[in-house]
Amino acid sequence: MGNCCRSPAAVAREDVKSSNYSGHDHNNRKEKANAGNGKKGPVTVLADKSKENIEDKYALDRELGRGEFGVTYLCIDRSSRELLACKSISKRKLRTAVDVDDVRREVEIMKHLPENSSIVTLREACEDENAVHLVMELCEGGELFDRIVARGHYTERAAAAVTRTIVEVVQLCHKHGVIHRDLKPENFLFANKKENSPLKAIDFGLSIFFKPGEKFSEIVGSPYYMAPEVLKRNYGPEIDIWSAGVILYILLCGVPPFWAESEQGVAQAILRGLIDFKREPWPSVSEGAKSLVKQMLEPDPKLRLTAKQVLEHTWLQNAKKAPNVPLGDVVKSRLKQFSMMNRFKRKALRVIADFLSNEEVEDIKETFKKIDTDDDGIVTIEELKTGLQKLNSQLAESEIQLLIEAVDTNGKGTLDYGEFVAISLHIRKMANDEHIHKAFSYFDKNGNGFIEPEELRDSLKEDGDDNSEDIANDIFQEVDTDKDGKISYEEFVAMMKTGTDWRKASRHYSRGRFNSLSVKLMKDGSINLGNTE
Repeated sequence: MGNCCRSPAAVAREDVKSSNYSGHDHNNRKEKANAGNGKKGPVTVLADKSKENIEDKYALDRELGRGEFGVTYLCIDRSSRELLACKSISKRKLRTAVDVDDVRREVEIMKHLPENSSIVTLREACEDENAVHLVMELCEGGELFDRIVARGHYTERAAAAVTRTIVEVVQLCHKHGVIHRDLKPENFLFANKKENSPLKAIDFGLSIFFKPGEKFSEIVGSPYYMAPEVLKRNYGPEIDIWSAGVILYILLCGVPPFWAESEQGVAQAILRGLIDFKREPWPSVSEGAKSLVKQMLEPDPKLRLTAKQVLEHTWLQNAKKAPNVPLGDVVKSRLKQFSMMNRFKRKALRVIADFLSNEEVEDIKETFKKIDTDDDGIVTIEELKTGLQKLNSQLAESEIQLLIEAVDTNGKGTLDYGEFVAISLHIRKMANDEHIHKAFSYFDKNGNGFIEPEELRDSLKEDGDDNSEDIANDIFQEVDTDKDGKISYEEFVAMMKTGTDWRKASRHYSRGRFNSLSVKLMKDGSINLGNTE
């Protein structure tokens, strides 16, 4: 998609920024047999739409953000001259029928939810031969944490106002039969740069329709914000309240409540459910705020507050009376670090996503065809073992079995194409950290084995970060642990592996990763920890 000529409106609004209209970074649902199966040819995603040229109605301008499946552009309505955002999802990257369903469902959910000041408005969804385009209102006020950090002081009262908005979004979703499933600070943007700007939910890529009493088993979400029942593969809408509770905890103290050096460690901490209210600034936080956090992070979903009950909680009811004293520099500096780390990781993960190229998937597709001798789009476990030998996999029999159990979660004893892609990417790419090497090399422009401040600044500047120097300095403070003024490969790996949201690197890979994690937790007994508290 080529950018059109710059419009006067766009030039006048050069400061429009929104780094996080990230394209689809969401997990797969359970695959249907033969999903995708490598068939070529243009696919139709939006059944009710005839093919149309997006540039007939909108002038596409500069890039605002990028994700695994989509690129978001600033765009101008040719007739009204209104500035909007257009998320263009490349059909080339929709590799299975499940990917297509995911995009279709995101559009359906955004159309289904009523207009609300706290949800980004979808103006139009259209498609052409190459992409699906979601034209949305433009949010130019920046990310939630960035705004908090930029403020002179930050208080309980401000945290209460943000929490109210987030839980109102949850209440609206649940009322209309939708579970969001991926509530996190990056999915909320401010509409504009004004002090009283509305906060808006911008991404429904993982959301799903539900009926009362319906339970889901697919592991989705981001590690820090995942509810214990997601890890136990038996959940409903209550998971959104848990995620909102995690955000509230972070808003009040600057760090996540469940923290560890690895995803498995984070998952185990979530299942233990022990919340730290001793460290600063908790001793000076009001009892009302602490009580709400505890009730939102209740391990038993049946006892957890509903959205309505959260909004009726005295701390939120009396938000205007909540303490207006600053929560202190320690909270602000922690939030800043958290925000900067996420920005650096998002950039690195985007580089990794780019390396998961079509050529690699084509190669895997060929292998699948060789293994799938009867050409029915499904391989048996025996065929898979043979196939892994063809891939020259160095995995032990037990590891192969663990991968099979992890991906074949419904016990059907076979794998379809999408599940096979998940296993193959897991074994071939992430297991040997090849892509972390490639991401490191991307930043290490001069190839001397270190990422230097100017190299990081230049890379961040490519994303349109005006204050890339400040951001680079903040990242160095955190990542450069030996304080030698540069980031070594070891330091980079440590940063990437601490609570990293790998789902952004590859949706297929992450499905295998999270499922594998769940199996490990069951095997080591961690899954039962949630019942002991």
